[in-house]
Amino acid sequence: MPLRHQPAPPTPWDRGLDQPTIAASAYVHPQCSLIGDLQLGENVIVAPNTSIRADEGAPFYIGANTNIQDGVVIHGLEQGRVFGDDQQAYSVWIGHDTCITHMVLIHGPAYVGNECFIGFRSTVFNAQIGHGCIVMMHALIQDVEIPAGKYVPSGAVITTQQAADRLPDANDSDRAFSHHVVEVNQALRAGYQCANDGACSTPSSHNGTHSASQNGNGHAGGPLPAEVVDAIRQQLNAGHRIGLEFTDIRRFKVNSWQSGITIASDREAQVLTQVEQFLKEHPSEYVRLLGIDPKAKQLRLQRTIQRPG
Repeated sequence: MPLRHQPAPPTPWDRGLDQPTIAASAYVHPQCSLIGDLQLGENVIVAPNTSIRADEGAPFYIGANTNIQDGVVIHGLEQGRVFGDDQQAYSVWIGHDTCITHMVLIHGPAYVGNECFIGFRSTVFNAQIGHGCIVMMHALIQDVEIPAGKYVPSGAVITTQQAADRLPDANDSDRAFSHHVVEVNQALRAGYQCANDGACSTPSSHNGTHSASQNGNGHAGGPLPAEVVDAIRQQLNAGHRIGLEFTDIRRFKVNSWQSGITIASDREAQVLTQVEQFLKEHPSEYVRLLGIDPKAKQLRLQRTIQRPG
């Protein structure tokens, strides 16, 4: 059987036999290998045929809501560290809401920030990538620090700081796509967990129509799912405001949304109450959650939290 997780082997530089720490809400496919001192945060999804091996360089950290897609390899050199957002030393740090897509190689020492997108078959080695960066396919990033919010085109070779400093800014459509990939993978994570637990059930119907309770938030008028609460909490902790949009089925097909509300409060309990109330008021419509950065005047999150049955 493929390994799911195991301790690091004893070595001259580390005899601690450290084991992976995996949040209960994370999903790790059985056809992947997790070894050594690594931490997977809440709602992380790790896809098949992935190797995350903290046996030479360690520790590794992967933040909440991040997706590690098929065939990704994460490893680190015994020498060399980066500082994570907690100011501790890591061989590899990957932030929250980040996409590490198919066949990417991340080799420590390496830092990848929050809300980043690393495209197919790209390589990151001995490098730091700031928050909100978009790296497209088949790129090489080595021995540099890429400032936050930059765009790395497909096939780019960024191996000097001068080249890194000349990179253009990522645009809103690139960031929106990255957020969409996070959202899709969160749905996949929930689906895999549901299937594994045998908890999936066919939505009930009455007179040929779905019940209003079978929408994207699970229970119309009920409490918000844990992953939605986590997303709201992360946005508030980052100093962002929460907004809501809605649309009907016809407009949803062309991605046309109507403005709902922007919640003025930054208190979690009040925000959750207002989100729940908004969902009650729009039981048969799609509802999208927005994370709004008031300083940069930019969207940091777009996530559909309700879908009509």
